[in-house]
Amino acid sequence: MRRHGNDVGSEAISRRGVLMGAGALGVAALAGCGRTGTRGGSDTSGFSQAGLERLHTAMAAHVEQGELPGVVTLLARGDEVHADALGTLSFGDTTPMRRDTIFRIASMSKPIAGAAAMLLVEEGKLRLDEPVDRLLPELANRRVLKRPDGPIEDTVPALRPILVSDLLTLRLGTGAIMTPGDYPIVQAMNERGVGVGAELPTTPNADAWLQALGSLPLIHQPGEVWMYDTGITVLGALLARASGQPLETFLRERFFEPLGMKDTGFSVPADKLERLPTTYFRNPETKEFIVFDPPGKDSRFSQPPGFPSAAGGLVSTADDYLAFARMMLNRGAFPGGRILSERSVELMTTDHLTPEQKAVSPFSPGFWDKHGWGYAVSVITRHEPGDPRGFGWDGGYGTSCYWDPETGLIGILLTQRTMDSPTAPAAFVDFWRSAYEAIQGQSRT
Repeated sequence: MRRHGNDVGSEAISRRGVLMGAGALGVAALAGCGRTGTRGGSDTSGFSQAGLERLHTAMAAHVEQGELPGVVTLLARGDEVHADALGTLSFGDTTPMRRDTIFRIASMSKPIAGAAAMLLVEEGKLRLDEPVDRLLPELANRRVLKRPDGPIEDTVPALRPILVSDLLTLRLGTGAIMTPGDYPIVQAMNERGVGVGAELPTTPNADAWLQALGSLPLIHQPGEVWMYDTGITVLGALLARASGQPLETFLRERFFEPLGMKDTGFSVPADKLERLPTTYFRNPETKEFIVFDPPGKDSRFSQPPGFPSAAGGLVSTADDYLAFARMMLNRGAFPGGRILSERSVELMTTDHLTPEQKAVSPFSPGFWDKHGWGYAVSVITRHEPGDPRGFGWDGGYGTSCYWDPETGLIGILLTQRTMDSPTAPAAFVDFWRSAYEAIQGQSRT
């Protein structure tokens, strides 16, 4: 990773880093700011102008103070959309952030993968209650560690197969171990290239990745414990085999093209690389910034990956992701027809975890006090000022999107500063607080 200024690296990857997700720039950074608003034929405003100004001021402060090189925000409610682009694509650069800037959205990829799975369920190519063995024989006949911190040879047979629903709910039995510890299974997963962290898979293809994962035991029995990330990576391989198409082709033909998501994919074409910003990691001790992924042709996203990660490998824009979120908010419908049934969206946005499962599934402090987990999507169960509402997810590269059926609000926040703390970044808190302040007292459109 390149360093910005006199940066030093950090070996630690926090819970926020697993989600995948400089001095003051002053007025010069805001020179590239662009605010746009669009409305259709509604006679009732979905936002207060004062609230939108407060949101702009709050986000501008993070850029002015050097916490972010730039940011794009988007709020939509009914047929009204307000987008704001502030700052620049990189620290020390003068290229302005724009509404059509292409971001690495990291774990915001997960809800798209979940929707793709439900589409295949509707078509009869997958069943939620079927074992994955039929299409993923690499994961058949699992063995399970007797203890998460024990030797990888000390195992017992799995009590049942891994089900398709286990992948969507992240209960397949393996994934990130959040408690600190140099466990043998963590070492083995990292050595085989199937560990969980901020980096994307580097295996040459999905088959090699599955073979590596299948060579190791599960950490927990299938269906018992929620473990972050790996289930959706496995799901991506399952989607490709079930659809009979490469994952990107399937997503493009069934989701991106119908929804008009022209800038979404697993890599950035050469003629669009100028719209890809720099991704930074901030050293939590020195507070200095390190280039995590460079812009342009040196970015790992400048070339198609050997194994595209459904869990965190997509790039997209604010308007592209808005199209997906609107489809979800509209219970599967979009202006051109319907992608998912209402029942599929209902299943996706239902909390499928029991209190007992949450109690044995560590994540960030207090996470389960406010969250549940549906099919590849977070379900907000309680919120405070500064929290999102409804359904959605964040991305470890510094992105967030939730759609809220109660208020009709869709909020999208796009940065490229990786998350480096177990708590929500200040920009996230300010964004969601300001977003809801902007609709207080307004009629729903």
